[in-house]
Amino acid sequence: MIRKLLSVGMLAGVLFSTAVQAEDALVVSTWGGSFRDLIDETISKEFTKQTGVPVKYITGGTIDRLNKAKLAGKPESDITFTTSHIGWLYVNSGLYEKLDTSRIPNYAHLVDRAKISPYHVGSWAYVYTIGYRPDLVPPGIKFDSWNDLWNPALKGKLSAPDFDPSHIIDVAALLSGGDAATWQKGEEKLKALKPNFKAFYTNDANSQQLIASGETPVQVLLSMNAYYMIGQGVPIKVAMPKEGAVLGVDTMAIMKGSPRADLAYKFIDIALSPEVQARIVAAKKASPVIDDAKVSAEDAALPGVFTTRQQWDTQAIVIDDKLRAEKTAEWRKWFTENIMN
Repeated sequence: MIRKLLSVGMLAGVLFSTAVQAEDALVVSTWGGSFRDLIDETISKEFTKQTGVPVKYITGGTIDRLNKAKLAGKPESDITFTTSHIGWLYVNSGLYEKLDTSRIPNYAHLVDRAKISPYHVGSWAYVYTIGYRPDLVPPGIKFDSWNDLWNPALKGKLSAPDFDPSHIIDVAALLSGGDAATWQKGEEKLKALKPNFKAFYTNDANSQQLIASGETPVQVLLSMNAYYMIGQGVPIKVAMPKEGAVLGVDTMAIMKGSPRADLAYKFIDIALSPEVQARIVAAKKASPVIDDAKVSAEDAALPGVFTTRQQWDTQAIVIDDKLRAEKTAEWRKWFTENIMN
C-alpha cells in the first residue's frame, strides 16, 4: 500500500511539474514542419539554454493563424512568426506590441531590409527566383533574365505558387515598365506566359515533388526549397536573373498582451545573435538579417544568400510590404481567373 501511495504521489508530482512547465513556457506561433523544426533547433534551443524556460508551439497555415488570432480574446502565443507582408495585417488589426528596440541589443546589427515596421522584424530572408533542372530542359536554356521564362521552348514546363502570385505578377510588371503599384502594366505580359505553365503548386512539399519528379522542370521557386532539394540529390540550378530575385523576409513579433514580454524580447534578441543567425543560414541557406553573422564562404557564394550591402541593394527585387498586404487578395483573384483557369 505504501509503495502504491508513493507511486501515485510520484505520478502526481510529475503531472504537476509538467503542468507548471507548460504554463511557464514561452509560446511561439509558427508554421509547422521544417520551419517549426528550424526555430526549435536554432533559436529555441539557445533560448532554453540561456533562460531555462521551455518553448512550446502553436502551428498552422499563415492565414489560418492570422484569422485565429483575430478571433481570440487574448493572445494564445507570446511570439508570432509570419511573412513580412502578412505581419502588416496583424499590425493593422492591433495584434502586435510596438517593439522597444532598446531591449533588443542585436537590433543594432539588423539590416535595413529586415526593419519591417515598429512592430515586427526579420528573422531570416530568402528569395523567390528561377530554379530549373538542366537535365530536363532543352539544351542551351539559360535564365540570365526573367524574360527567359517566356521562351516558347519551355511550353508546359513551368510551375509557380498558387497561394502567392505576387512574385511573378511583380516581375511581369517590371518587365513591362511598371512595378507592384502599377501591376496592371504587366497583365498582358503575364497572360503571354500562360502556355508555359504546366502546374501551380500549393505548398512547399508540392513544389518539391513537382520539380523532383521532373513534371515541372522549371519553377518560380523558394530558394530555401531549392537548396534543400539539391541536398537531397536533385540536380537543380538556382538562377539569379539580371533584374534580381524577389525578396521575402520572415518575421518575428510580440503579441499585444503577452504575459511573458520580457522573455519574448530575450527570444528575439537571441534569434538575432550572430551565432544563431549563422546556424539558420547553415541549416536553410537563408540570408542572415544581421550584418555580423559568420557565414561560410560556400554558403555566401550561393545565389540568393545575401551577406553584403551591395547584394541587398542590387540583387533583391523588393515589393513594398504594406502594398503587398493590401493587394494579396486582389492579385490572387486576378491570377486565378486569368492565368490558372
